[in-house]
Amino acid sequence: MKKTFSILFFCLGALVFSQKVESLTTILNDKVSIRAIEIDDNKVWYSGTGSKFGYVDLKDHKNQKQIILSDKNLEFRTLGQNKTSFYAINVQSPAYFYKIDKKDLKPEVVYTDSAKTAFYDALHFVDDQLAYTFSDADQDNVLKLAVYRKGKWSRFKSNIKLNSGEAAFAASNTNIASSKYFLWIATGGKASRILRMNLKSEDIEVFNTPFVQGEPSQGMYSIDFDTEKFGIAVGGDYTKQTANVNNIATTRDGGKTWQIQASGKNAGYTTCVKIKPGSKGREIIAVGDQHVSYSSDFGKTWKKISDEKGFFVCDWANDNTVILAGNSKISVMKLRL
Repeated sequence: MKKTFSILFFCLGALVFSQKVESLTTILNDKVSIRAIEIDDNKVWYSGTGSKFGYVDLKDHKNQKQIILSDKNLEFRTLGQNKTSFYAINVQSPAYFYKIDKKDLKPEVVYTDSAKTAFYDALHFVDDQLAYTFSDADQDNVLKLAVYRKGKWSRFKSNIKLNSGEAAFAASNTNIASSKYFLWIATGGKASRILRMNLKSEDIEVFNTPFVQGEPSQGMYSIDFDTEKFGIAVGGDYTKQTANVNNIATTRDGGKTWQIQASGKNAGYTTCVKIKPGSKGREIIAVGDQHVSYSSDFGKTWKKISDEKGFFVCDWANDNTVILAGNSKISVMKLRL
């Protein structure tokens, strides 16, 4: 009996890991760099450079719309949504918090951060009434968050001190993740740590990681969690694209401790990671400037499934469809077993 089950699980694992690309179709070509996407109403929504915001219909790729949020030529690397609106914040100062109504796509600035150090790396909605966004710290080097509660943005009061040279990367709008009880933030640079907030008490714990760190270009760039316990972090060093040591890690205790995975055996610098919904953490997609990679064993081993370059952000549209976006394009990748 044990032998039969062993053979069965081996075969199933082999089938899953044989995931291949059936097709890769570009559905948007435009002069825009995209580092944040949302999927809603069968459309891929994006924000990017040149103050651009828009969507491409996944059923009818010719159904597209793009608007300019500002005449200031802003660069957006964040995007979030609730039932009625999208929200986007530009990088650099002053940081304008835009609200875009889903019905008429009319944008309005609902909050402004004029601090010289304002640089918002990621925006994440926990639910329709609660969201957090993470900025580079002010001169006091205290963790800087803004919070959205019941329709309004405000500064979140924090006493968490960051290390010298510790910040974050606005690489794919995914250095924040949440579950029912926790919010996680990944930092990078001279220190790469996990900050975990209890969403009920809003107390924050700080956990060290074995991730590559110590230089401004190193650390965690993206995280995702499947449950309160299992999560994954990816990153590396954007100045060394092929470097692949200590750039992937997983946790099984909610971020307290991290285990390095596939060190020296992955495709290198990675900007975004997404766990396949319903896979319980087993199946994971990840992208970097030089690759698209896939894991079928909780991030322990990886297979590069595409050499397509220029993608920064990804997300699952359904069980066998992944949306990829980046330098001047949005693409749809169909996978098959």
